[in-house]
Amino acid sequence: MSLQQSLIDLLIVSVIAALTPIVAGLLSRLRVPQAVIFIVGGILVGPQVLGWADPAGLDLVANVGLGFLFLLAGYELELTLFRERPGRLALTSWLVTLVVAIGVTAALAAVGFVRAFVPVAIGLTTTALGTLLPILRDNRMLEGRFGGFIMAAGAVGEFLPIVAVAVFLGANGAFLGLLSLVVIGAVALLLTFVPRLVRNERIQGILSEGEHATSQTTLRWTMVLLFALLVIAADFGLDVVLGAFLAGVVLRRWAPGDVHSLEAKLDAVGYGFFIPVFFVTSGMILDLHSIAEAPARLLVFFVLFLVVRGLPALLFYRRDLPMRERIQMMLLTATALPLLVALAKIGLDSGTMLPENAAALVGAGVLSVIVYPAVAISLGRSGARPLVQTPEHDGH
Repeated sequence: MSLQQSLIDLLIVSVIAALTPIVAGLLSRLRVPQAVIFIVGGILVGPQVLGWADPAGLDLVANVGLGFLFLLAGYELELTLFRERPGRLALTSWLVTLVVAIGVTAALAAVGFVRAFVPVAIGLTTTALGTLLPILRDNRMLEGRFGGFIMAAGAVGEFLPIVAVAVFLGANGAFLGLLSLVVIGAVALLLTFVPRLVRNERIQGILSEGEHATSQTTLRWTMVLLFALLVIAADFGLDVVLGAFLAGVVLRRWAPGDVHSLEAKLDAVGYGFFIPVFFVTSGMILDLHSIAEAPARLLVFFVLFLVVRGLPALLFYRRDLPMRERIQMMLLTATALPLLVALAKIGLDSGTMLPENAAALVGAGVLSVIVYPAVAISLGRSGARPLVQTPEHDGH
């Protein structure tokens, strides 16, 4: 592919990214997440509809966007949550989800509905925390008690499936996959000590002075950290999402200087450019033909996300959250997408996943992003609506 064509593809994606906030604003009553508009835009300009852009020329930038999505999700993760009740409930709920997912996938395999047992089972346990974060932030759902519970549940639903992918679907087999996981975890842990090794006052002064100047020292070293862990993960036969998520976790403890400023810069670089490219490209590669031939498969996966991943929230949070917030938890934890794209690709590359199931799995993830958060937000707004006092009960 020529450089000119790649630049044209990038221009088209940039236009979609720039138009998306305007479209989202015009559709504000429908509460459509921007990620959905990115994907729909990708479908329209992709090879299967208008044919204006080719995803092949955007592959590297899209992978960096996927990395940024998981970097920001890992950065938001507060590990102390897992020593508290939200973390324990999130782990318990996910383990139950895993057992149910294995049983459901076994039943689907027995009737010939699925062929790729492991990718589908893992897919049913995922939560798209990275995709949900901007939605939750914009609607102030990360605050208070509910915010702690949803962050813990989302982090578990994003990280543990990544671990499962590394162990069971890694290029080196289960044992070496587990060993690779331990090694890259140890490397990530060691990287948290790197800033403490810089004891030279002159170097510290240079880094501090350049943080907000054209040098952008902290941001540049953050990019070094991200790409280093992506490369290490790839070298060990692990998926890049694992390296990116660990980079985010490390960065929260590693970042020197003005942390709040760094967060704003990461949001600007990630959400401003790289992440939109990932979502638009995901829309371009969505196999519409396979979905059109077997739409029932998409609906089955869409419902299974809610039943397998979402329903345990109604049970496990009954002592901590009112019914309305438990339903919100159910809907939000059932939202899945980025890891489904990776799982579908792994299943297709290995030849174990039926093309129609790969398309249906990703399509159901897109539909979950469209429907579940919008309903959860609507429930939150209706629950927060103040009561209107009648004259006879207004205290006079």
